[in-house]
Amino acid sequence: MKILFKILKLLGISYVILFIVFFFDLDGKFLYYIWEPRIVARYDRMKRRDNTTTPYTAEVS
Repeated sequence: MKILFKILKLLGISYVILFIVFFFDLDGKFLYYIWEPRIVARYDRMKRRDNTTTPYTAEVS
């Protein structure tokens, strides 16, 4: 019975944590305010070829 109560307690705690995260949209706020600016900054610094110099008849390989 002790093991059952420990499992139920663990499931209850995880349910409360997940409820708080999704109720207050903490996952979306993390993605919008923390993750996205880092990714945008990273990909804005990437070197890219200039597509305006590509001939119109170039074949895509």
